[in-house]
Amino acid sequence: MKDIESIGQFETRKRDHIRVAMDPGVQSLGSGFDRYSFVHEALPDLDFEEVQIATAIFENSRTPISLKSPFFVSSMTAGHGDSFSINERLAKVASLNGWAMGVGSQRRELFDPAAADEWKRIRALSPDVIFFGNIGVSQLIHTDIDVVKRLSDSLEARAMIVHLNPLQEVLQAEGTPRFRGGLQAIERLARNLEIPVIVKETGCGISATTARRLIEAGAAVIDVAGRGGTHWGRIEGVRAGKSAPVLERAAFTLRDWGLSTTESLEQVVRACEGGATAVWASGGIRSGLEAAIALHMGAEMAGVAQPLMAAALESEDALHFVMKRFEYELKSILFCTGVRDLKEFKSRAVLRKGGEL
Repeated sequence: MKDIESIGQFETRKRDHIRVAMDPGVQSLGSGFDRYSFVHEALPDLDFEEVQIATAIFENSRTPISLKSPFFVSSMTAGHGDSFSINERLAKVASLNGWAMGVGSQRRELFDPAAADEWKRIRALSPDVIFFGNIGVSQLIHTDIDVVKRLSDSLEARAMIVHLNPLQEVLQAEGTPRFRGGLQAIERLARNLEIPVIVKETGCGISATTARRLIEAGAAVIDVAGRGGTHWGRIEGVRAGKSAPVLERAAFTLRDWGLSTTESLEQVVRACEGGATAVWASGGIRSGLEAAIALHMGAEMAGVAQPLMAAALESEDALHFVMKRFEYELKSILFCTGVRDLKEFKSRAVLRKGGEL
């Protein structure tokens, strides 16, 4: 498959994304988590050391996975000169802490097979890390299943993410906003790939209507990835600047576009209720408290991105600290709601919305 960008242009764009993503101005507000709180249990009938946050995913598949926690590294970056050191650090610390890791887009591997060497080297350094592959739906539409299998094999991936990013593509100067046939491509992949297919947005959320279509297509997981974290429309607006004034202005107009993470979660959890498709949450999860709210609302896993990227750019120790902080905050919340594990937490802890029981 050929790409409209040269390798040099691709690498420049990916470096831009990392640089701009660290700007507070591209972080959208309104994830909705601040509208929720838990009822405090002043007398929990347990010791803190009893609290466990282990979980399991893909239990309906041929390859279920047991994890130490419900956190995962949400997909961020890949395929450029700076990405190896970032991903090597993310994979190492994720493996140490038992977090799964969604990799950045493997798009470059579609036109540059040598790009797979990045993941082979990282896999050799962190042989136990659980990777999820990643391809954009606009690339998937025109990619043979055998090629996608090659992408997953290069990672030894346990699942494949298909990311949906229409707003980013339409505001990006190098974008490929061609999504016709996307649902059929996802259905074809889910039917033929031997590992589960995860479908995720990239910061604008997924509605109940879209979720029902993805369920019918055979998605094993829907990651809502709602508004509230890094907003790719804002990032592309910054990148466009004065050289592309129409894109810059459109990005400003659409700077708050999307369903909030909590609104999207409410819709998608209802759509998936009683079925085989699991719901994951990402988008503005910046603490264990926000993760706890998402999990109680029905998410099976909580994805973290920008806080981990910021820490990974600093040091391995900083990254380890952030992961342990998320875990400790979640365990503290379980303890202070009087429950021992996530299953009990979802069924017994009381979550309030807007002050209502």
